[in-house]
Amino acid sequence: MSDTTASQQRWLDSTWPFVRAHLPPAPSRVLEIGCGPAGGFVPAIREHDHDAVGVDPAAPSRPGYHQTQFEKHQLSGPVDAIVACTSLHHVNDLNEILDRAAAALTPGGVFIVVEWAYERFDEATARWSFDRLPDSGERGWLHNHREQWRASGQPWHSYLQDWAARERLYRGEAISQALQARFHTWLFTRTPYFFPDLHPVSKAHEQAAVDAGEIQATGIHYVGGLHTC
Repeated sequence: MSDTTASQQRWLDSTWPFVRAHLPPAPSRVLEIGCGPAGGFVPAIREHDHDAVGVDPAAPSRPGYHQTQFEKHQLSGPVDAIVACTSLHHVNDLNEILDRAAAALTPGGVFIVVEWAYERFDEATARWSFDRLPDSGERGWLHNHREQWRASGQPWHSYLQDWAARERLYRGEAISQALQARFHTWLFTRTPYFFPDLHPVSKAHEQAAVDAGEIQATGIHYVGGLHTC
């Protein structure tokens, strides 16, 4: 994971315990959808004695990674677990991806999802996040949104909807419904999402703001398995 930025590393470090807790016992076959150019969780999964591969058009040029879209990837066989971390909200066809994921899992297999509900990114949440962006160091996606919103002259809701339409993003609610239609839900929870980009703001700090009703929890943690008859 050495190619990641500091915020990406904070994200991986904070999310890995959730992913690891729901992996099947090792050794098992695990596939990560959208592992990204740094390899996502694949290295950590392998370190825990699983046979893991990553699929992403921007995946690393190393063994065990496939530089293609998941819907075009030729599976060598069924897998025991699939991990999808912030990759479902911007796929071309959500239903196709989830149908293929369901078909790829072994009986008793698990689907571990970390996602984002952009529709819950309301103005109060945006302002809270923008006010806590670091002034120095790396500039990430939240910096870009703050600057582009200010330059647009639009109300936040209009700016957000225009951006989501251009990017063809799926709403978190649509992702949740599509998952629940195909998988038996074992866990669904809303979680903090922005803190890796707001360092030194912590996950606990963001959760406290959620609990106080100051902002929305826009992250999604989901774990499910195949429906059984």
